[in-house]
Amino acid sequence: MIHAKNIHKFYDKLEVLKGVDLHIKKGEIVSIVGASGAGKTTLLQILGTLDTPERNSESSLTINGENILKLQDIENDNSKEEKTFKIVTWSGSIYIILLAVFLLFFRTKILDETLRSATISVLCLPILLMFIYYNRYFKKKSKQDKILSEFRNLNLGFIFQFHQLLPEFTALENVCIPAFMANKSKAQTEKEAKKILEYLGLSHRIHHKPNELSGGEQQRVAVARALINKPDVIFADEPSGNLDTHSAENLHQLFFQLRDEFGQTFVIVTHNEELANMADRKLVMVDGQISN
Repeated sequence: MIHAKNIHKFYDKLEVLKGVDLHIKKGEIVSIVGASGAGKTTLLQILGTLDTPERNSESSLTINGENILKLQDIENDNSKEEKTFKIVTWSGSIYIILLAVFLLFFRTKILDETLRSATISVLCLPILLMFIYYNRYFKKKSKQDKILSEFRNLNLGFIFQFHQLLPEFTALENVCIPAFMANKSKAQTEKEAKKILEYLGLSHRIHHKPNELSGGEQQRVAVARALINKPDVIFADEPSGNLDTHSAENLHQLFFQLRDEFGQTFVIVTHNEELANMADRKLVMVDGQISN
């Protein structure tokens, strides 16, 4: 299901991940533990395609058979296009400033109207070309961004310590958002969302907004949102870190029920030893590497 090889990550000169290798099977629940700063969340974000690792000829990351690094290369279009864009932006800005100064200085100096018009046309031509380039660049980037976003939305689900529900929407509406982003029909989406919320014991709370729900209920709504597109993998970052003991225990049991019911793979970063020990495998991160 998930194969990661030789994953590195730098923030400036600080190497956070130092060649991580990882293999997670379909339907497996894996916990990742370690001290703060060991690289757990950074690894989870890279596995979840929310961040990119350093480019290395020996690095690879596949999820459900999809080459993630290739998708990210398509999205980023690598450094050449970015450098060209920056060069065009800076040179274009300087050119516009010089053009404005030129026109301001010479507007009363050039007496011949024909000469003035010709001069202005020649000077404005690079600006027209620059805007054509911008239009093509952003259309291409939009198409590239869409490829990875669609893969993430349809194949991966996310649960965070802080539920990140939108406060102006009801529980049902919050759950439906990822499906609406995938252009699924409103009727079918709401039917599926109600089914999941009922499974999670929230059928009586579907029209309540987040501030009308308890912490445990809010987190279960976040779980339902992660499940709405039936993703293959659920990534959870400290999912019970903001819950009381009873709610945390219920959430932990829920992960295993969901795995048994729907067959999803779970990758969970946690400081909760009870949850970590319940997992099929517990991986310990030490100083940017998975300790054997």
